Amino acid sequence: MTRIDIGRTVLGYEERGEGPPVVLVHAAVGDRRMWDHQFAALAESHRVVRYDWRGYGESDDASGAVAHHEDLLALMDALDIERAALVGASMGGGFAVDAALTAPERVSALGLVCAAMTGRPWPESFTTAAGRAMADAVPPERLARYRRGHADPAPEDVDAMARAQARFFVLGPHRDPRDLPEGVWERLLELYRATFQRMWSGPPGTEAPPEPPAEGRLKEIGVPALVVKGGRDVPEIQEISDVYAAGLPQARLLDLPGSGHMPSLECPAELTGALVDFLAGHGSGVWERHR
Repeated sequence: MTRIDIGRTVLGYEERGEGPPVVLVHAAVGDRRMWDHQFAALAESHRVVRYDWRGYGESDDASGAVAHHEDLLALMDALDIERAALVGASMGGGFAVDAALTAPERVSALGLVCAAMTGRPWPESFTTAAGRAMADAVPPERLARYRRGHADPAPEDVDAMARAQARFFVLGPHRDPRDLPEGVWERLLELYRATFQRMWSGPPGTEAPPEPPAEGRLKEIGVPALVVKGGRDVPEIQEISDVYAAGLPQARLLDLPGSGHMPSLECPAELTGALVDFLAGHGSGVWERHR
């Protein structure tokens, strides 16, 4: 286990390779292990860092309001990384964007994989569908207790929520676990279980985005961006990818029609290849917008 004190907390992380720095920022449901394929491949030509958010994996607990984008920048400071390409998945993509808005001189490029966006409210269609998908996973009184933190969740509740979340975000309404590549469903559940076990047993925490948040500020970001959209992802998350592609001045949109919310696991070779090409070429000329 490798951990580093970033001044505000201690984070678990790994680094490998030499060359231009790349930092991988995981999704809210998972940890740095979701980047296994990309971490190994990108390290052939880059110095690659992947880490666990505060409150996840091998990092210290999160308590109270946590500015994850500031943790990201502090990690770069602790590792003597002056400037890096940031690749983030889901909410990790949102944190990468927040870091680029907070310290634009520190970010050379953005890879936004099914990314969320701070300051953008979830529409009623999303909250209703998510609530319906999770309604029968864990009895309401136990779920309320777990969400207050410092709980000892029952393993069957952790597993039930992991399965409900993975079905909603990754499978969607028209896929079955057998439709995924061999071993992916089991890997997803492993990551999801670890997330809910840690979240419910640790202290409660909230996210502290920059002020103002990213919504409405995309034109301030002047670096190349690869926006990755999963064609099987939740429709409201696909809409955010479209907003990024339209709003970032140097954005290129990559549609992965066969993938849900976790292309790093669902179609790892395709995503890795796109990231390798993007990171190899983003600094060598002007990027053309692809609609």
